Amino acid sequence: MRKEAITQESVLKAIAEHDELGRDAFLAKYGFKEARSYVVVHEGQEYDSKAIAGVAHTWDQGRPLRSDEFSGGKEHAAAWLKRAGFHVKSIKTPDWARDEIILAC
Repeated sequence: MRKEAITQESVLKAIAEHDELGRDAFLAKYGFKEARSYVVVHEGQEYDSKAIAGVAHTWDQGRPLRSDEFSGGKEHAAAWLKRAGFHVKSIKTPDWARDEIILAC
């Protein structure tokens, strides 16, 4: 199995299943948590990149990847989704309070 081998079609199928089930049910079904660093953006909606990439393997590789088999970071899920033609956005935010951000700027 090539973990990075996902196609645009398989990602779209994972997104469709996500939309059908809803976020919480989709994540629970496949054992993923909410994205911490990256989301894939499709038609204005944001999706948990690691969960979508892992589930996309169902159609390309015969089974979904488990959360512990890869990372959601820029070298794994985010990169795979970009190669499949999707926009991936960083959602990292500093652990600072509003006042600390203003002071730093």
